Amino acid sequence: MTKRFIFLGLVATTLFFSSCKDDEEKEIEPANIEFRDDADLYLISAEGDTINMLDIEIADDDYSRETGLMYRESMEENQGMLFVYNRESMRNFYMKNTYIPLDLVFFDADSTIVSFQKDAQPLDESILPSEVPAQFILEINAGLSERWNLKTGDRFSVPQ
Repeated sequence: MTKRFIFLGLVATTLFFSSCKDDEEKEIEPANIEFRDDADLYLISAEGDTINMLDIEIADDDYSRETGLMYRESMEENQGMLFVYNRESMRNFYMKNTYIPLDLVFFDADSTIVSFQKDAQPLDESILPSEVPAQFILEINAGLSERWNLKTGDRFSVPQ
């Protein structure tokens, strides 16, 4: 009986360590997150001229707002993510699990730019606040807000 317990113990130990070894050698591939083109967004100067048109992914529920552009490897120049909230409030973002450097453009309830956080660095968990209450936040590739000369008073439009 004792030999049987020893034998079963050795078999269980061997199976345990061999299964752990297999787990260590397996490489888990993260799921590739594809960009979802939900709408066209037009950036419009305070004078009424079209600055640029973007394909945007809309984040308008808790899950999509919490994950945002996390785990994305890249984003095209003409793409962005628009975060939509029910009301204006002070907004705070961070770059946890975000691999793309971004510019954050904060808009009020009238879709007018009220502040920026430019050149947010990948994986940085520092708080990136709006300077004033905002209802919409547009994330675009870092440097584009400068290149497009976006400024407070410009706005966006999403045609239906």
